[in-house]
Amino acid sequence: MKYSALPTDIVRAYQAGKVDAYGHTPEHAISKGPGTPCRHCLKNVPEGAGMLILAYRPFDGLHPYAETGPIFLCADPCARYGGNALPPVLTTSPSYLVKGYSSDDRIVYGTGAIVPATDIADHATQVFKDPKVTYAHVRSASNNCYLARIDRK
Repeated sequence: MKYSALPTDIVRAYQAGKVDAYGHTPEHAISKGPGTPCRHCLKNVPEGAGMLILAYRPFDGLHPYAETGPIFLCADPCARYGGNALPPVLTTSPSYLVKGYSSDDRIVYGTGAIVPATDIADHATQVFKDPKVTYAHVRSASNNCYLARIDRK
């Protein structure tokens, strides 16, 4: 299993002022610390550091399942997270929503569940047993905000 953050080229474009999913320039703000997960380094934006707030849609194209929501990014360049271990930001809340998607970006019904942070990998392993599942999203259990993608590898 591989956890993926937003691609660096996409993040650098937002940091340079590219408009978000709603056609707006990302908002600039100052992080208050915990609760501001950067979708690129997959760590909380450090307290007092600049951050961007923008609307993001982690899907190609528009369709009924193409959810759009708010995300945070470090305002300054940060290193992209990539790896098989649970990213740091996914240990900062007690639970997360994990759900599987098919190759056409549709939710595979029956795969979504709110799971304890410590069970994300186990739940994703179960989700990937369904041959219709191509990838999974990890989202906020309380706000449904997109956090990271999980691929089989």
